[in-house]
Amino acid sequence: MLLLVSGLVLGRGYMRVVVLGAGVSGHTAASFLRRYLPSKHSVTVISPKSTYNWIPSNIWVGVGKMRREDVVFELAPIYRKAGIDFILGKATALYPEGDLGAGQPYVKVELEDTTQVAVPFDFLVNATGPKLNFGATKGLGPEGFSYSVCTDDHAAHASEALMERIALMKRGARQKFLVGTGHGMCTCQGAAFEYIVNLEFTLRQAGVRDKADIRWISNEFELGDFGMGGLHLKRGGYITHSKLFTESLFAERGLHWITRAHVREVQDGRVYYENLEGDELEEAFDFAMLLPPFTGVGLQAFDRAGGEITQELFAPSGFMKVDADYTAKPFEEWKAADWPKTYQSKRYPRIFATGIAFAPPHGISRPMKNSKGTVITPSPPRTGMPSAIIGKLTARNIAEMIKRGVEEPRYEASMAKMGAACVASAGASLLSGSAASMTVFPIVPDFETYPEYGRDINRTFGEIGLAGHWIKYLLHHLFIYKAKLNPGWPLIPE
Repeated sequence: MLLLVSGLVLGRGYMRVVVLGAGVSGHTAASFLRRYLPSKHSVTVISPKSTYNWIPSNIWVGVGKMRREDVVFELAPIYRKAGIDFILGKATALYPEGDLGAGQPYVKVELEDTTQVAVPFDFLVNATGPKLNFGATKGLGPEGFSYSVCTDDHAAHASEALMERIALMKRGARQKFLVGTGHGMCTCQGAAFEYIVNLEFTLRQAGVRDKADIRWISNEFELGDFGMGGLHLKRGGYITHSKLFTESLFAERGLHWITRAHVREVQDGRVYYENLEGDELEEAFDFAMLLPPFTGVGLQAFDRAGGEITQELFAPSGFMKVDADYTAKPFEEWKAADWPKTYQSKRYPRIFATGIAFAPPHGISRPMKNSKGTVITPSPPRTGMPSAIIGKLTARNIAEMIKRGVEEPRYEASMAKMGAACVASAGASLLSGSAASMTVFPIVPDFETYPEYGRDINRTFGEIGLAGHWIKYLLHHLFIYKAKLNPGWPLIPE
């Protein structure tokens, strides 16, 4: 039986805003919604996890430089203090036309005890993030034969396994490490990049680097693609491509690499992959950290009569369609203007999708297939700073729509007009560590505005050094402080 959640039924003129997910984008959206809206309107967060995880620092947990407890905290006390309702449960289906009476939209939620409840909403933010699709590659992931740093638990388990390998090396054993992406359509190459250089640094600190063979495997066409088609950086007064930047960093640290690879299967101590030439190859390892591809979390959608409309709201990937141009086009015809600006559903104007939950209209990297038809192309990244910016933008738009009584959002934040700053750790130590500090503008290249590079080269630059690590460490503490909604939190930028 489907139960109506009590305590959320409000009087006339009051609005219910429901946020699905409490990751970077969802938590940001909920926090600013509560700040922007009068207290008479309710803000409710629904999440299957009771904790918030600052995911960028999972890299450090995964190499033993931080504890799991350093990157997570309980959400309920934070939301209680802020006046945000919190439901611990998993959203399974959307009913945007409702059948609760008077066409009240609602979301169906499964609680921890498997009770099914209906949570009514007037505005909805889908910030569910990705499903970690380890099942796309046989044997991939913590339930298989490789490790991950996608969650705090995964990172803690990876750290335990790494410490075991270091202990073996201290007793004289050689070990082979394999780090990268575990499927031909993965995104988040940046997270794997951070892990491999931190792994190498950790082995050096432990005095066992001479007993380690470290190899990178990725679906990128070239190193430094990062799902962004690569980029040109202004560095030290010169313009350098990210391929050269990354290759130089890897070469300096004795890291070998395999690119243009689709991992087909992971077995105990061995990876089987195919490349763009269609060759079937294999690589041995003692320790592997391979990131999975992402899909949507599997939300369904139904109209008032109970007919399924999932395919109308969601792309085949499971991510939600928003105000983007999803027309199929050759790669050369895709434009920056195709990308969404307000992240609002075209069919249901009171539903938005933020962060990883929105469906990109197309990839940024050139799509590639081998002779067998296997796609080997990075998917576009939408994590970190862009997720937070989009979450805040959505909160601002919903608050304005409620206050003004309109259905049209006022503010825009296309990733084709948005810049991002990234500080990628390359070794965790306040005295000898380093980080690559980069800015990109815009994230999605716009060759109509910037015909030479697709980006503004004066706002796209990178440097690597110890100062970058200090910034990364400071940002870790600042962003956790902000996420806990401590005094002055809105002053800390996204």
